[in-house]
Amino acid sequence: MIHITLPDNSQREFAGPVSVAEVAQSIGPGLAKMTVAGKVDGRLVDASDLISSDARLQLITPKDEEGLEIIRHSTAHLVGHAVKQLYPTAKMVIGPVIEEGFYYDISYERPFTPEDLAAIEARMRELIAQDYEVIKKMTPREEVIEVFKARGEDYKLRLIEGMPDEQAMGLYYHQEYVDMCRGPHVPNTRFLKAFKLTKLAGAYWRGDAKNEQLQRIYGTAWADKKQLDAYITRIEEAEKRDHRKLGKELDLFHIDETAPGVIFWHPKGWAIWQAVEQYMRGIYRDTGYQEVKGPQILDRSLWEKTGHWQNYRDNMFTTESEKRQYALKPMNCPGHVLIFKSDLRSYRDLPIRYGEFGQCHRNEPSGALHGIMRVRGFTQDDGHVFCLEDQILDECVAYTAQLQKVYADFGFTDILYKVATRPEHRVGSDELWDKAEHAVIEALRRSGVEFEISPGDGAFYGPKIEYTLRDALGRHWQCGTMQVDFNTAERLDADYVTESSGRAYPVMLHRAIVGSLERFIGMLIEHHAGAMPSWLAPVHVAVVNISEAQADYAREVAKTLQNQGFRVVLDLQNDTMKYKIRQHSLQKLPYIVVVGDKEKEAGAVAVRARGNKDLGAMSVQAFAELLASDIQRKR
Repeated sequence: MIHITLPDNSQREFAGPVSVAEVAQSIGPGLAKMTVAGKVDGRLVDASDLISSDARLQLITPKDEEGLEIIRHSTAHLVGHAVKQLYPTAKMVIGPVIEEGFYYDISYERPFTPEDLAAIEARMRELIAQDYEVIKKMTPREEVIEVFKARGEDYKLRLIEGMPDEQAMGLYYHQEYVDMCRGPHVPNTRFLKAFKLTKLAGAYWRGDAKNEQLQRIYGTAWADKKQLDAYITRIEEAEKRDHRKLGKELDLFHIDETAPGVIFWHPKGWAIWQAVEQYMRGIYRDTGYQEVKGPQILDRSLWEKTGHWQNYRDNMFTTESEKRQYALKPMNCPGHVLIFKSDLRSYRDLPIRYGEFGQCHRNEPSGALHGIMRVRGFTQDDGHVFCLEDQILDECVAYTAQLQKVYADFGFTDILYKVATRPEHRVGSDELWDKAEHAVIEALRRSGVEFEISPGDGAFYGPKIEYTLRDALGRHWQCGTMQVDFNTAERLDADYVTESSGRAYPVMLHRAIVGSLERFIGMLIEHHAGAMPSWLAPVHVAVVNISEAQADYAREVAKTLQNQGFRVVLDLQNDTMKYKIRQHSLQKLPYIVVVGDKEKEAGAVAVRARGNKDLGAMSVQAFAELLASDIQRKR
């Protein structure tokens, strides 16, 4: 007898080997119909797979995260089925699952068009309507090779060559179409109804720009139509909020082919930048950081000592002068170490905290660039703390509180926390790692937050805390970090005098709150849909006259507000009031003040707040106090 133990610890007995689907059927036909796959002793398997000995079994349905991933992977295979029917000479490459969807890379003699994408999606729906079974067959390696040779699938054969240890492989049959995969996959196409193909893109074989170019079909798939519709709505909203679109509409920045991956900031965009930078400069000052500035270009010998030249050379911009090689810095850490070691340091001096708005350059592939979110030239709010081992905990606790305040002021209140612990290959003693891991974990405990442990994901030089923001659309952005580093100070021979007059190397804490200012501003634009809170808005208020008769008074109002430090635009154009208000509303200004004869006579302004809210008439000083309070409260 075979005993199957279910998640509630109940057991079912079977006379011999039994499939996951048969176990589900024994519980009830409704559950059997919903079963996508199974998890046997913690390992995902197909619903058709046999269980031949006592085991624990969890039935996987579309409600489970694993079930949703299986649906997405199977939908990628369905793309292959439809493509091969419509375009028989196409060569299929790979079709993995990605966050909230999937893609399939394909080689074809001409570029696919939006019309092709619509045709592929329509054929997929026709295939789903046939309600056919997806059949899995474990197949010997040589037979798999023959299958794909007969089908002319060159890329599948190349993939097999890269898996020399695989003696048997899973082939999944969608009627006449066959694909190779570890699985598991859905047992029937009825699970694949809630999908949509989203876009076409270019790709390279094995992700290498030196290889041949492929075509990539992106799509998304969900457990049901309700989830799919919610996703489509969210994507449509994300498109409206796209920082590239809003950056152009609001005249914030542009990117030019003369400097790919580097940003041209326009006056209004630079006003946002300055608001962020000056705010962060205040955070430095209030939390004991000394602001420093390191050089942009550093000698090759330094990058060899840090290991970057050997391991990161292809991502660095280099130059030469007087037969010496230099590199534009891709990060600020070595510069801060050199500042630390420029003078004799004592244990009494520690902790020493440095902060820098350090401009870095990384030679990112052109295909990876994305607006101001992924660039080649960027500025980080980079900080490093040089401290003793027993100071790590206090520094991490203080940093988490600092970070929470900053994110809340920028409008982010939902933060996810993760601790990445020691990897297999690392530097430093286990005792030191024990102390550092305890510090970062205890820091989050003392902060009263829930967090995940990510075993083995720490850097080779120490554990780290990762802080991830959830934005207005529920998207995740990994932003802040606190990394414990036992290695860099020693590599660069930056020591301090100990209490016993010996020499020791400090622990170096790498921390960033917003990270790349460019990326963070892109996040802010999308999170707030371009409607920045008053303290971040590039223009606080537009002063608008009704007619030429109030032009001088409007100038006086604008000057009064400007003298109090507010960012003001004066609109004296000879247009209708309705047109002026609409234009400034489209620019998402926090306030518009209107002056007519009545306001001029009373020394007042008529105030309209964003969202077409009429706040009525008030004195200029009363409005200035309202705006100042708005800015001070970060609302």
